Amino acid sequence: MEEFDFIGPNDKPALLAITSPEALNAAKTVLVEMGYKVHVVETHPQFETRYNQVNYHVVIIEENFAGGNVLENPSLQMVQALPMSQRRYAAFFLIGQTFESLNTLQAFAQSVHCVLNFAELPMLKEVVQKTIAENDLFLSTFLEVQRRVYQKGA
Repeated sequence: MEEFDFIGPNDKPALLAITSPEALNAAKTVLVEMGYKVHVVETHPQFETRYNQVNYHVVIIEENFAGGNVLENPSLQMVQALPMSQRRYAAFFLIGQTFESLNTLQAFAQSVHCVLNFAELPMLKEVVQKTIAENDLFLSTFLEVQRRVYQKGA
């Protein structure tokens, strides 16, 4: 794990929990192109520590991260157990061989916003943009009400 990188108020942080070098390079390249400040972790404890330190906008987890499988992936299990207040502002992606890209039922079953098959990695940029736009649209009313409540309370 690289040294901790400070996140400013205008930064868009992304967290990658990917073991496959090809997938890691592809995801990192795409996210840097999109203006994200990318943090890469190599183990499940590192994932948990990093996730709890920063409010990430994008989190990508590989189904076989750190040698496990999708059913026994502690990082994925941690994300699945998080309360909505801790996961609301991030878009979660799960990549692997066993998923059909953009299958909403598989994404729902894994408690992530989007699943992506390794074969579809070349379209990662478009998938991330689409998923984030859909998530922002879904949360727009909630965020607007939250903003108004905070304004009245101050």
